[in-house]
Amino acid sequence: MPAENDTPHIVIVGDSTVATNREGNPSHGWGGVIHEFFTQDVTIINLAAGGRSSKSFIGEGRWEKALTHPADYILIQFGHNDCPGKGPERETNPETDFRDYLRKYVDDSRAIGAVPILITSVTRRRFDNEGNIRTILGPYAEGARVVAKEKEIACLDLHTKSIDMFNRLGDEGSTYISATPEDRTHFSAEGAKVIAKLVIEELSEKVRALKPYLQT
Repeated sequence: MPAENDTPHIVIVGDSTVATNREGNPSHGWGGVIHEFFTQDVTIINLAAGGRSSKSFIGEGRWEKALTHPADYILIQFGHNDCPGKGPERETNPETDFRDYLRKYVDDSRAIGAVPILITSVTRRRFDNEGNIRTILGPYAEGARVVAKEKEIACLDLHTKSIDMFNRLGDEGSTYISATPEDRTHFSAEGAKVIAKLVIEELSEKVRALKPYLQT
């Protein structure tokens, strides 16, 4: 279902690292602030929800509802809740069904006339004894890259960009990005904007059709 005018309509799906902030919650997702980096004539609908995986977002009917929205582009980021230990209703294998679910997101997006864009998961802010990021999300990031290459679509490598940034800033220097001192996954209001800027940098480079609408 393409947008009805010439200005882009963008739908976003994902987990809590993407979701719009709920009042009273210290956690902010990049999808809730990314509109600040676009011109005002762009419509953004952020449907990301905390605790969802590529599997459960479909299983709960959220993806089906997302497809009812007019969309020129659909940004898709999952991985955090696909990891082991999240329960059978959410867990996926990064080499098999995770990729199959991403293929479904891509194919369904194209079926309604939208351009799908895969985004690798932002890393958790966890460091090893040498002060470098350690991540378990690498296989899921690679799964997204593989599907994007197979489907010949853009993949915004937020995983690599966030690792590089956190390694550069270090543990203490990146504390302000976290929602709370104990939270190594979610973002403060300022942190969400920092992560959103990484997404925008990737969009500017890899989705040239959106570049005129970006405030970089």
